[in-house]
Amino acid sequence: MPDFQFQSVTNSGEIRSGILNGRDRADIVQQLSGRGETATKVEKIKNSTRPYTTTRKRRMSKVEMAAMIRELATAQEAGLPLMQALRTIRKQATPAAAPVLDHFIQSVEAGDPLYKSAAEWGDPFDDLIVGMLRAADASGQMSTILHQLADLLDRSLELKRELLGAIMYPAIIAGLIGISGIVLVTVLIPRLIEPLAGQMTLPWPTVVVMGFASFIINWWIWILVGIGLVLFAWKSWIAIPENRFWFDLFKLKVPLLGKLLRDVAVARFTRTLGTLTSAGLPILDGLRITRDTLGNAALANAVDSVQEQVSSGKQLADPLEESGLFPPLLVQVVNLGERSGKLEEMLLHSATAFDRQVNASLKIFTKALPPVLLIIMAGIACFVLAAILLPLLELQSLVK
Repeated sequence: MPDFQFQSVTNSGEIRSGILNGRDRADIVQQLSGRGETATKVEKIKNSTRPYTTTRKRRMSKVEMAAMIRELATAQEAGLPLMQALRTIRKQATPAAAPVLDHFIQSVEAGDPLYKSAAEWGDPFDDLIVGMLRAADASGQMSTILHQLADLLDRSLELKRELLGAIMYPAIIAGLIGISGIVLVTVLIPRLIEPLAGQMTLPWPTVVVMGFASFIINWWIWILVGIGLVLFAWKSWIAIPENRFWFDLFKLKVPLLGKLLRDVAVARFTRTLGTLTSAGLPILDGLRITRDTLGNAALANAVDSVQEQVSSGKQLADPLEESGLFPPLLVQVVNLGERSGKLEEMLLHSATAFDRQVNASLKIFTKALPPVLLIIMAGIACFVLAAILLPLLELQSLVK
């Protein structure tokens, strides 16, 4: 079907223009009428093709996407029409965001809504973002909902950075100590102990350390192959949904780590669901989108069950409580919100409280993990030290 250039007037008096694909002029007029617009000019474009294809360069990161959405919200808040806002932020876009904005501009010019353009582009525009954009388009509150979406994305990124920061330092320390230990055991200790092996019976700690060193030196290639096979087997095993469910459920029961993961998931649940419902999305759509943001298969399955029971007529609070995976505070907040008719407000207010709880859990986790690592490393160091000193002390007693 051919393309048509059009100009139209909305019910509020806004003048719009763009390109639509249709059978004839009457079809374009009917399409515009269905969108609440009156056609003032419709002309067929000769030898036209819809410019949906753009060259994708570097993949746009979540940080760049959040910044782009924030800029678009600010431009809309300042009163710029959507097309002008897109063109304005395109002028200063990053190399990764530029092709995305080009695609948006071309799609909107062709008469498509922004959420459809985002869905066509795909990653990183997931169901959460597309759903929010659809709600913004339907409600006419584009700037408000875009700001809410930007806040949600910023908080999600901030939470991810906090989690990485919590585990990065202990992981680096453990890695350095592990590398140092391997070098010590495989290089320094054998050179020190091997001359003594023919002069005495080595103590058992020394025998263990020397055996470990010999195993690494002689079989290091097969060790690396074995590690690779284990990682491949683990990746294949965890890809099975049932295995992922049981593993994620196990993680929720691990001391310290389980509480941290649960608090993070609950904070995401309340903020995401509250943002989606306040934007006008139905509660069932909100639950469907929110379950994919939790990062835990066990909790996601629980949300699936909650969604099924809500669709059959139950209140949200009851299946949340029955799942046994969500904290009583969340159940009470949802229960109160449903009774008062202010569920989205209660969820957004409680999200701040759950964020504080996440910060508290992070502090406990980061304070408890280093001492645990220190105790483990100290035990290993004492064992290696005993493997070195015991034969030296025995040799000294023989010399005397």
